[in-house]
Amino acid sequence: MRSLLVTLLALAFPVHAQVKIGELNSYKVFAAFLEPYKKGMDLALEEVNAGGGVLGRKLELVVRDDGGNPGDAVRVAEELIAREKVNVLMGTFASNVGLAVASLAAQRKILFVASEPLTDKIVWENGNRYTWRLRPSTYMQTAMLIPEAAKLKKRRWAIVYPNYEYGQSATASFKKLLKQAQPDAEFVAEQAPALGKIDAGAVVQALAEAKPDAIFSSLFAADLQKFVREGNTRGLFRNTVVFNLLAGEPEYLDTLKDETPEGWWVTGYPWSEINTPEHKAFRDAYQVRWKDYPRQGSVVGYAAVHAVANALRAAKSADTEKLVDALKGLKMRTPFGPVEWRALDHQSTMGAYVGQLSKKGNQGIMVNWRYADGAKFQPSDQEIRALRKE
Repeated sequence: MRSLLVTLLALAFPVHAQVKIGELNSYKVFAAFLEPYKKGMDLALEEVNAGGGVLGRKLELVVRDDGGNPGDAVRVAEELIAREKVNVLMGTFASNVGLAVASLAAQRKILFVASEPLTDKIVWENGNRYTWRLRPSTYMQTAMLIPEAAKLKKRRWAIVYPNYEYGQSATASFKKLLKQAQPDAEFVAEQAPALGKIDAGAVVQALAEAKPDAIFSSLFAADLQKFVREGNTRGLFRNTVVFNLLAGEPEYLDTLKDETPEGWWVTGYPWSEINTPEHKAFRDAYQVRWKDYPRQGSVVGYAAVHAVANALRAAKSADTEKLVDALKGLKMRTPFGPVEWRALDHQSTMGAYVGQLSKKGNQGIMVNWRYADGAKFQPSDQEIRALRKE
């Protein structure tokens, strides 16, 4: 039996071959998130290979920058498949880029582990057999904020979002879910600046003129920083409750510093306060390796590499079709706890932390936080089947 197993493994993994993960991402465009992401990936890769690799073979990361552009991303992915002969595609950050690579993965029949793009379409309307997504989607993270939003019973809402797939998706989910939870809610203003090109003064002025009771925002990165600065200066947030996806991630709190607005409800990552055994082990290993603290991107990169390793172990092969089948219902542990890869829509049940913003000294932090299990913030199976046209 042992000799048969060795023979089978040799066929699946030729002698001296490494298992190649082709990782493409917008490293220059979204450096605040993706530099820690790369460190998380490298830490996971070192752990897997120090443990003997997968089925006796080392993992190799072949990393490329996709320029944050769908067309460039498809070209880079084609190069990884054709020239580098990668076994798996992984990565992408922006939702429109992720959708483009997901379409290519379906055409080329190669597994694509979408680590970061948050658009719902990548696993629903545009979902395909070969694309699986790690992070909780815009729908899931928005649904995590809805209970707190509805509890406040604010009637007049304004919305601001980056005008591309992620922001559009988050806005649509928020409107739908809030109206379900609070039918008398109304939307009195909407601002949709182009990603990375916000005229924060004009946006804040327009929102202030609408006199909302509350604001829902999906701004992030430099757009978020500019919005906060103008909103603080003009007093927009003084008597207005704000809910903002992602704003509690240390990548963005690092730049907000003492400008961090108090009391906003956010999804994020209170890295210094999570003391579960799995998170403490990750945080300690990360700090020893990099002499720095982890960010949200660190967790995502780390979990993505381990997801591929777990799929390879379960499949006992690097064959694409076997890997895809192995991911269906696959359970694994992450720094955030156990997750399952849902066979229904290829979404992992990784959750997010929900809480409020505050300041400690001149640094933004999350307070009153809780972990929201991603498995509990999904539409019905029937809704998902209809979206996936199954």
